[in-house]
Amino acid sequence: MTELVLVRHGVTAWNRARRFQGHIDIPLDADGHRQARRLAQRLAREPMAAVYASDLTRARQTAEPIAQALGLPLRTVPLLRERHYGAFEGQDHEALARDHGEAYARWRARDPDFALPGGGESLRSFDARVQAALQRLVQHHPGQRVVAVTHGGVLDCVYRIAAGLELSAPRTHDLLNASLNRIAWDGTRFRLLGWADVTHLETALDDLEARA
Repeated sequence: MTELVLVRHGVTAWNRARRFQGHIDIPLDADGHRQARRLAQRLAREPMAAVYASDLTRARQTAEPIAQALGLPLRTVPLLRERHYGAFEGQDHEALARDHGEAYARWRARDPDFALPGGGESLRSFDARVQAALQRLVQHHPGQRVVAVTHGGVLDCVYRIAAGLELSAPRTHDLLNASLNRIAWDGTRFRLLGWADVTHLETALDDLEARA
């Protein structure tokens, strides 16, 4: 069995403002860096074969203390990037409802084949990218445990893959900053081991941009 420990990056100023980050390269804020250090302390006790992260700054900054604590190199994987939100990136919900009403409504309805305006990804194409990232990890580490720091949207897809939940179904699972989320690969399918573990933190924010 291969175990993947998937981590949402630490909090950013844009998380607090509920602005869509997507591929915009926003760094952690001071609390996000503290969360990253807490994560490193928590995971230092677990044997890991490798540490991976999305190539976006907020994920790399979260992963760096973990890699240091484990004495492992940090490997970046662009497939682990957040969903490309196109014209939504940099906007908050109020602005989107006002300026992109139809697109915002289709996003909220979780239309799997709706490609977001401005070159954004559809849920279906995004999910295919996430599945490719997971397969890459398990193929490189059969029978091992690895940690990968990624984003709320990616984790939403991961949960649905492991739980057998449709892309169009409403989200009821949490996607918390600096949370630990565990899935296992048995050679045939993924299954959930644990989700949204934040016992190492005092507080955590949910990914409201992935809760349509």
